[in-house]
Amino acid sequence: MSKNEEEIFENQEASAEAAETPAAVEAVEAVEVKADAPAEAAKAAGGETPARKGERGNRAQKVGIVSSDKMEKTCVVRVDRLIKHPRYRRYVRRRSKFMAHNEMGATTGDRVRIVETRPLSARKRWRVVEIIQKAAK
Repeated sequence: MSKNEEEIFENQEASAEAAETPAAVEAVEAVEVKADAPAEAAKAAGGETPARKGERGNRAQKVGIVSSDKMEKTCVVRVDRLIKHPRYRRYVRRRSKFMAHNEMGATTGDRVRIVETRPLSARKRWRVVEIIQKAAK
């Protein structure tokens, strides 16, 4: 070995010994504890963190009327809302149509609650979670 290689080898040994000193070990443990602090605080506050528990945050929900149920597991839900017209200050009715995954068996005219979900098809991003009121037949 040349002199440079010996010096490098000695420097590596010295740094390895310094890393094993009690002060260095305590510093590493303190950093690890700080990294787990948010999870510990969440557990103390009333349970595990949502990411660990498998829960998701609040998803958007809408209530509407089924306007079409001609597809097998899909229905079209019409959601009406009132907005104030910016100039005339009168309330104007606006409608939106959403395609929702329907395994609850909702039929045309039913009032349903839909919730936002992952994309299920090209246009379907909602799911029927509750039939609030059955249609009068």
